[in-house]
Amino acid sequence: MPQRAATIVGGGIGGLAAAIALHRRGWRVEVLERAPEFAEIGAGISLWPNALRALEALGLADAVRALGAVEAAGGVRDRRGRWLSRTDNAELARRFGHPLTVLHRADLLRALTQALPADSLRPGSEVSAVHDDGHRPVVDHGGGQSRPDLVIGADGLRSVVRRALWPDAAGPRYAGYTAWRMVTEPLPQPPSEGAATWGRGERFGYTALPGGQMYCFATASLPAGAASASSEYAELLRRFGSWPDPVPALLAAVPADAVLRHDLYDLPPLPSFVHGRVALLGDAAHAMTPNLGQGACQALEDAVTLAHCLDSTPDVTAALRSYDLLRRPRTQAITRRSARLGVLGQLSWPPAVLLRDTAARLTPTRATLRSMTPVLGWTAPDGPMTATRSETR
Repeated sequence: MPQRAATIVGGGIGGLAAAIALHRRGWRVEVLERAPEFAEIGAGISLWPNALRALEALGLADAVRALGAVEAAGGVRDRRGRWLSRTDNAELARRFGHPLTVLHRADLLRALTQALPADSLRPGSEVSAVHDDGHRPVVDHGGGQSRPDLVIGADGLRSVVRRALWPDAAGPRYAGYTAWRMVTEPLPQPPSEGAATWGRGERFGYTALPGGQMYCFATASLPAGAASASSEYAELLRRFGSWPDPVPALLAAVPADAVLRHDLYDLPPLPSFVHGRVALLGDAAHAMTPNLGQGACQALEDAVTLAHCLDSTPDVTAALRSYDLLRRPRTQAITRRSARLGVLGQLSWPPAVLLRDTAARLTPTRATLRSMTPVLGWTAPDGPMTATRSETR
């Protein structure tokens, strides 16, 4: 069989993971990235056990784990700093095979790019058009035109590929709140446990990174496109500077020019992730809010599953139908679950906040972990694949 070729549009985590998975199965791959270089804009990233199993399938789990940090425990606190729920990372690892690992996004992206041939990475290649006549897709881009056997749209929330081939699909929808992300300078005594603190229409969370740094994030219910009166750092100090320890100390250790702010969106469910020989992957297919920390994790699952489906049959269109059957119900269910958690986290009416916090405090840890099994219990495919009940909840 002649070597098959794939064009991946988008050089983020999902696109690079798909390129690695196909490259290691003998495909000729090219990754088109519109930016002038392959670089991740962001702060930290949480890799849950399901993502690490996907990285194991790519042969990268050990290398990525070495770049990250593992906390002893984490959980949720109320506005006064009292624990509502706690999770032992050792118990997480015992149940699901891996602990929660946190690392810099840039480090993960670097590990992925290094696993690919340099000539397959094509920065500065903005895609202007994608066509699919059912026989062979065509991609017009800054470097010319590609006519591969397969196109993977991994180009994010506002995907060019999705707009070209799913023109009637609903666009991204605003979740109702904005987010700030930041990384502290190294701390002499960083917190030993991570936490998300729930307030009224606001949240502040933190978790450990290597080298004594902490990855912090915050949310506030605001209209889309709202801007801070002064700087984003000043806005964080105004909103969160008097919150329970260690929040003030963490904010004091954040460089004032290192705060990123993004309004949060998710994607209404698509009727299909595939169109002929074109497949959507990651945020292009199922952008979700970050409340479960599953955005990149699901993109990694997508990449491994897609490669397996393509490996199982020489018929690309049949393989993509299998991929759609397996990934769409699962990822859309997780998108809905993440949205529901975000609604709870952003509650602002005092009676509702009291009820939420009381319910969280009374829920046993084992019940919380059990509820996460459909998400974290995913395993990489190694045989004939079928969707399971837990994947469609």
